[in-house]
Amino acid sequence: MRAIIQRVSQASVSIDGQIQSTISRGFLVLLGVDIKDSVEDAEWLCNKIAALRIFADERGLMNQSLKDCGGELLLVSQFTLLASYKKGNRPSFINAARPEQAIPLYEYCIEQLTRLLGKPIATGIFGADMQVALVNDGPVSIIMDTHNKE
Repeated sequence: MRAIIQRVSQASVSIDGQIQSTISRGFLVLLGVDIKDSVEDAEWLCNKIAALRIFADERGLMNQSLKDCGGELLLVSQFTLLASYKKGNRPSFINAARPEQAIPLYEYCIEQLTRLLGKPIATGIFGADMQVALVNDGPVSIIMDTHNKE
């Protein structure tokens, strides 16, 4: 799985001009599911996201997690994160999981993040044409890849 975690002061996702979900301070997480991904990958990623300490503490240091600061989370599926651009100029998405594999893992992430954060998370709709709006706070953006655990 590949995720881009963005610290935001606000974010929303709209579908057909209608707001689907909106959050204030928290994380916007764009999530791509790879054909090699498993429940173990989803579990590792969700644990990392929930524990990620990139919010300022009382001294202004990035030392607080989403749960510590009472932040919200918006999770949006994005298969294009798995783009391969090695050959030519048209990206290939051959490594992106098909919906029958990706949807259950996406839904598992929703369940895990809800459990780990102790409250429901906001989401987009898998496979929909979505418009995502955000105000990146910092800006702070972190890329995580379950197949490259740095």
